[in-house]
Amino acid sequence: MQATLALEDGRIFAGEGYGAPGEALGEVVFNTSLTGYQEIATDPSYAGQIVVMTNPQIGNYGTNEADNEARKPFIEGLIVREFSPVSSNWRSERVTDEYMERYKVPVLAEIDTRALVRHLRTHGVMRGCISTTDTNPESLVAKARSIPRMDGTDLARVVSTPTQYSFTPQDALAETGNPLLPGADAEANQPLLHVVAYDFGIKRNILRMLTREGCRVTVVPAQTTAEQVMELKPDGVFLSNGPGDPEPVEYAVTAIRQMMGRVPIFGICLGHQLTGLALGGKTYKLKFGHHGGNHPVKNLTTGKVEITAHNHNFAVDPESIHGGDVELTHVDLNDNTVEGLRHRTLPLFSVQYHPEAAPGPHDSNYLFRDFRKMMDEWKK
Repeated sequence: MQATLALEDGRIFAGEGYGAPGEALGEVVFNTSLTGYQEIATDPSYAGQIVVMTNPQIGNYGTNEADNEARKPFIEGLIVREFSPVSSNWRSERVTDEYMERYKVPVLAEIDTRALVRHLRTHGVMRGCISTTDTNPESLVAKARSIPRMDGTDLARVVSTPTQYSFTPQDALAETGNPLLPGADAEANQPLLHVVAYDFGIKRNILRMLTREGCRVTVVPAQTTAEQVMELKPDGVFLSNGPGDPEPVEYAVTAIRQMMGRVPIFGICLGHQLTGLALGGKTYKLKFGHHGGNHPVKNLTTGKVEITAHNHNFAVDPESIHGGDVELTHVDLNDNTVEGLRHRTLPLFSVQYHPEAAPGPHDSNYLFRDFRKMMDEWKK
């Protein structure tokens, strides 16, 4: 079937349609990862977005339920250069085209993704519409312009779990068959610590990484209050990744402020941005965001450079939190954006990137061990 992408500035890309027929509306962003298209599709942080993959061939190793990072894909649509009609991998359970159709994700292929990515890098991410039913350019551009902007939008409450649930080392073992990642130093006889994890769009591999460090996890909805969390008697609180603008998520900022100094806190991605706001900082939207598994980040404490996985459109303004009780710990070497911070006296730190990867490199796995150590020290 034929499919067309229209951007809000009037740029049109026509190609072949795969996956689910119909229309997809969302903010168009690009991801530079070479692998992991299924993990990207099921990352709740992509809610409200259409993802362009820069890797020219997508779908060649198929899909399987074990690699889902959430209960279903959260991307609005997928754009690729070449969409493989077959899968070649012993773990594949379903051809990618069938997977996308099953979960009602439209796919646009056979377009010049290099031209599209260059357009987005030059002009910034913008709203777009993919359609297999409407071929009128003016109509499609009008639909793209009708989409609410990501700025000012709270999507955390939309993707969050509606009810509290638990995740234990036994759950991780059942999912993966292996309780430890390569190189993990968690000891089998260490006591389990209780972590309460806020679900702003949490990924499954985050839960696995926490359990591999000897934690049992209670996952709570995004709008859970600080007192409700403290009633669960946590040894630590985790603030997850998630989609949308951090500034409208005022309920989470309030909860973080009320928990600071009462319990160790570790935030990732949206959780990092919310931590920055709770510390009195400000956030701003990036021109085209960071999306991919190959971003260099410098650890300012050790001087080492880590290759990291990114998926964010907003960043913390360093001038708004610099000095005082807040210390910057990591910086992006591509554009000098803030990638990590910590409180000088309270047990609190956060990073903008994804140390759990899925997909991506494992250079930053140590942050989960640092969280474990922080909780152990706090208990003493």
